Amino acid sequence: MVLNLRLTHILIPILIVISQTLVAQGDVEAIKRVIEQESTAYFNVDYKAWSETWVQAPHAYWSYTDVTGTRFLDGWNAIRTSLGSYFNTVQPSSGEITNHWLEVRVYENGAYVRFTQLAIDGADRTETAQIRVLEKQNGQWRVVCMQATDRTSAR
Repeated sequence: MVLNLRLTHILIPILIVISQTLVAQGDVEAIKRVIEQESTAYFNVDYKAWSETWVQAPHAYWSYTDVTGTRFLDGWNAIRTSLGSYFNTVQPSSGEITNHWLEVRVYENGAYVRFTQLAIDGADRTETAQIRVLEKQNGQWRVVCMQATDRTSAR
């Protein structure tokens, strides 16, 4: 009986750690999929699919920096309005997108992700350093903050 009790005290914490690790790995993969869906929808000029990957709230934030300067949009209404015109005027890209994941950190219902993205479309080649912050809402990961810096001209 004492041996069974001791084994229980050892096995339960081990099982908890294993289950938390498996859940975290599942979250990391789900987070990467959402980011890939967001990027693909953006390049395919699919506003509906793109907007579904976002937290549509006043605290959402979008920012892009290149040699011409930094553009930022504060709040979902600003993001929707400004990028809505992008989606209405740009043609879809048939390019290939490759992400190099540098860091994915999960904090309960929040996540921080840092990666580089290479987008190749015909003669164009764009490399960006990117950061995403995501929130888990109703069991689904969604982007709440996006920051990208064009590294193409820096090379």
